[in-house]
Amino acid sequence: MPKIIEMPKLSDTMTEGTLAKWTVKEGDAVEVGKPIADVETDKATMEYASPFEGKILKIIAATGVKVPLGSPLAIVLEEGEEAPANLDELIAKAQAAAAPAPKEEKPAGGGSKKVSAPGPRLPTAPQPTRRAVASNVRVKASPLAKKIAAEKGVDLTTLAGTGPGGRILRADVESAPVGGGSSARVAATPAIRPTYGPEDERTPTSTMRNIIAERLLASKTQIPHFYLQIEVDSAPLMDFRAHLNASAEKTGGVKYTVNDFILKAVIRSAQAQPAINAAWDGDAIVKFKSVGLSVAIAIDDGLVTPVIKQAEKKTLADISAAVKDLASKAKNKKLSPDDFAGGTITVSNLGSYGIDQFSAIINPPQAAIISVGSIRKVPVVDDKGNVVAGQRMWIGLSGDHRVVDGAVAATFLQEMRKLLENPALMLV
Repeated sequence: MPKIIEMPKLSDTMTEGTLAKWTVKEGDAVEVGKPIADVETDKATMEYASPFEGKILKIIAATGVKVPLGSPLAIVLEEGEEAPANLDELIAKAQAAAAPAPKEEKPAGGGSKKVSAPGPRLPTAPQPTRRAVASNVRVKASPLAKKIAAEKGVDLTTLAGTGPGGRILRADVESAPVGGGSSARVAATPAIRPTYGPEDERTPTSTMRNIIAERLLASKTQIPHFYLQIEVDSAPLMDFRAHLNASAEKTGGVKYTVNDFILKAVIRSAQAQPAINAAWDGDAIVKFKSVGLSVAIAIDDGLVTPVIKQAEKKTLADISAAVKDLASKAKNKKLSPDDFAGGTITVSNLGSYGIDQFSAIINPPQAAIISVGSIRKVPVVDDKGNVVAGQRMWIGLSGDHRVVDGAVAATFLQEMRKLLENPALMLV
């Protein structure tokens, strides 16, 4: 019997995906676990491996098209199997089965009128249970907003979105009364739109870019940020790194980047000041036992933050290898959903771009993000009052004031400075 390849759930907040590219065509043989397409999710573009073995009979979803979770992408036949005569009918039934459930109609005489279930489905790849907002009306909402609405029981048709073009965002759903209702309708804030001419270029944004925009907006509007900066004498770090790398040249050992030491310092500082390694949870604060280090990596379509899990258990060499691996996977679109899970604190380093200092936006639901600037040769005053050449760098911290107090954040940064100015301590 023909099998259906469905749109998979490739991230924890995904409700739809975009077929970025098919790497197979109709008539090609496919194997279980071998890539067949690139799927753009709300976090990154990822390879999708075939859940079945056989031959591609029909590709249903075209490239560039957004496809809801669980909707059919392609039909696979087993070896020697013939295409069914009612293929179009079977595809239509599969698409109907993946569509959001309609509202239950209530007849005038009371009771309820149940909608008949769709016909039998073709075998499909296993999918997680999906919850859909009951509505006959198609609404313009972000994937994350739809997910939260389904969990809270909010009727999206009763909301007026504050996003571009009236798009319903996460903040709109979270501020709505549970269950929706006509009283839940909120006035949309007029979108500030640019004026442009025929020679200007307007490029539609990707799913990932839309999610980045939505989450940054939510972070800045829902999280009370505060910012601290600290200056670090980076000369000891540069000397220590040069010594280690010179030894590595002779022995074939690991050569370290400045960022490797910074990440290690963040991990050790989070252990010394665990109140930083936390998150706001409505009416409680979650303090994480382990450090999940989210590392900001720039890619063509934005920024991804894959995670080094249980970072406190890793050596400097382990961290260096992990970052290189994540950066390579991000560049080649090989990051998996598991690579994004478990982050508790984020580091964003723009030093290599020549940025001296900056204040980063918190990566929710985390309580802190560390911003790292470049290392500069500058005139400094030594212990004897003489102006001499020195090396300095700025480290910043953006904190969620619901979770982190200023003194706690200051203590964290002081610990970071101590470690970076005495880098040998990080190898103990």
